[in-house]
Amino acid sequence: MTTTTAPAPASAPDVVASALRRLYFVRFGFALIWAVALFSTASSIGPVSATLLVIYPLFDVGAAVVDARSSRASRSALGLYVNIAISGLAAVGLAFAVASGIPGVLRVWGAWAVTAGLVQLIVAVRRRELGGQWAMIASGGISVLAGLSFLRQAGAPNPSLSSLAGYALLGGIFFLVSALRLGRNAGRSVGEGN
Repeated sequence: MTTTTAPAPASAPDVVASALRRLYFVRFGFALIWAVALFSTASSIGPVSATLLVIYPLFDVGAAVVDARSSRASRSALGLYVNIAISGLAAVGLAFAVASGIPGVLRVWGAWAVTAGLVQLIVAVRRRELGGQWAMIASGGISVLAGLSFLRQAGAPNPSLSSLAGYALLGGIFFLVSALRLGRNAGRSVGEGN
């Protein structure tokens, strides 16, 4: 006679970490595709680049909604709701800024990067116990610095959108690193439970 033991139910932090891992992989893929598409149109604002500029914060809204649903019981949910509002406002601001040119876009994007970076930093610090958050902490801090840089670039001669593509790509890489770390931490906890 053989006996089998049912796997232990996943704990709430494990469920959140698993959901975050999947979301972070999606965010990496989106950032990669978006950055390549924007970089190819970065010299001016046309219909494609204008659409891309508005889509990015809207995607951030969607990602934050998914994240908030999986993190309802955690302390990070409030920060995610704040991020939803900030990114929604950024999308509206960018929809108007594309008509005024690249400096206007850089100003709106810079303000968004600073505020969203601060929120990301706070959320990641609160999620430290999940593991894999050091990359999100670094990403939040870098977002603040990049946002200040975009604000400065807005006043420089010959501003370009290419720095936004680099910003998105770097952010995507941080999401990939966090996803990989979350997977590694999950593997350790499974190994420890056996």
